[in-house]
Amino acid sequence: MSCPRETREALEPLIIGPQGVLARDSRGRLYPDEPCPNRTCFQRDIDRILHSKTFRRLKHKTQVFLQPEGDHYRTRLTHTLEVSRIARTVARALALNEDLTEAIALGHDLGHTPFGHAGERALRNIHPGGFHHYEQSLRVVDRLERDGRGLNLCYETRMGILHHTHGSPDDTREATVVRLSDRIAYMNHDLDDALRAELLRPEDVPELIRRRIGERNSLRINAITSDLIANSAGDTVGYSPEMAEAVEVFHNFMYEAVYRNPIAKGEESKVENILQSIYDYYVRHVERLPAIYKAIADEEGVDRAVCDYVSGMTDKYAMYQYSELFIPAAWQLR
Repeated sequence: MSCPRETREALEPLIIGPQGVLARDSRGRLYPDEPCPNRTCFQRDIDRILHSKTFRRLKHKTQVFLQPEGDHYRTRLTHTLEVSRIARTVARALALNEDLTEAIALGHDLGHTPFGHAGERALRNIHPGGFHHYEQSLRVVDRLERDGRGLNLCYETRMGILHHTHGSPDDTREATVVRLSDRIAYMNHDLDDALRAELLRPEDVPELIRRRIGERNSLRINAITSDLIANSAGDTVGYSPEMAEAVEVFHNFMYEAVYRNPIAKGEESKVENILQSIYDYYVRHVERLPAIYKAIADEEGVDRAVCDYVSGMTDKYAMYQYSELFIPAAWQLR
């Protein structure tokens, strides 16, 4: 009898079109791994990412707003889940591999720093080798997870994670879908959060966006996603000219009105000082790093190890570290 994995692999050519990646055609893992009898290789990648410690830490990492007052603002984890849902919808409609798409989506932001893009900019200035979250996401799954053994993911998942920001000529269609879904998700939920925070008013949104895309979060996501599905075929994954123009206006508006807004970004000047202080401390005190990072320091250098450690911190843990290292404790009089 065939096992569940083999049954699924036999069915995939019937539900995945010629532009999709079949699990049995994967280019494989970094090192040999016995196939699972129940799951395809891409299903297995999903589970490895979902059960990783780095994935769980995303719930305490900033999306856009630093330490917002309220339970309904997005975090890096909720962003990831929204990207995954949008990407799976598109992949299914285009007869692509939904499992590969989900694996890339769930892993795409694992390398994000504490304090969102402010933390990324800070580490880019601090670390001698620079810093990009998409490169760090690949490093997390290849080198840092599972106490330094990595997750040993499939080639297609790894490259989709690496190229999710800028894309690559060699991208699978699934990777392209995740890249576009990432933008769909963050533009819409960041606008939703900005409206909730009263940083913007509904009438501040350009009329072109409201007319072509919609005036509510759900309508906007549905309009952009539906257009993407309707206008993607064969080698092309993209929007109609009218929607492409509207999405570009939307993206530019978000950068000017939200991502560079002095009110929303008012606390970001403190981020570099916090991360610089923690970084410098551990460069001077390598012996206080956790064991995995001490091993990396021996193999790849102190700066690489400290960058890996600091970039993996949550917002709360970075604040805790800063407090423990640099703020005097209260005296206890007895």
